[in-house]
Amino acid sequence: MNARRIAEPRWHVPIALDEIPETGKRVELAPDAAAREAIARSLGLAALPRLEAVFDLARHGRDGLHLVGRVSATVGQTCVVTLEPVENEVEEAIDLMFLPPSLPRAEPSDGPLSIAAEEPPEQLHDGTVDLAAVALEFLLLGIDPYPRRPGVRFDAPPAGDPKAHPFAALAALKKGPGGKGR
Repeated sequence: MNARRIAEPRWHVPIALDEIPETGKRVELAPDAAAREAIARSLGLAALPRLEAVFDLARHGRDGLHLVGRVSATVGQTCVVTLEPVENEVEEAIDLMFLPPSLPRAEPSDGPLSIAAEEPPEQLHDGTVDLAAVALEFLLLGIDPYPRRPGVRFDAPPAGDPKAHPFAALAALKKGPGGKGR
């Protein structure tokens, strides 16, 4: 993932486990223009003209939550080749399980090469989930880190004279007077 630090936008949609009936609950989110602008700034995007998230929430046992949904967005970015504006579509599916920190979690099988078959569950914090944070996490995962305008490709410059290489000057100094040479 991106190593740069991302400022937290001020868009929060907390939902408590107690608010979800046994029959489940559907939640649709679409932040307003001001929130989308703040999110775009925090993620380093040129623009975020559209962001929508749809979640189907279901209780998992007495203390857990199963969240299935989709994040859909139009993001404005800068082409890494031409530096022109480009819009990309993001579509990310979400399927997460949330459990309180006190519930035991399944341990992966023993052995040096064992791999857990499923993702470990996320933690409920004080019995709540911030749906906006989930939406933003999956939006960030779906953004192309190297956006390009359609049909644009990068052609590396041809290899030139080895004497024109940036380190050729250093090699010449090393061989010259006072340098240790070969």
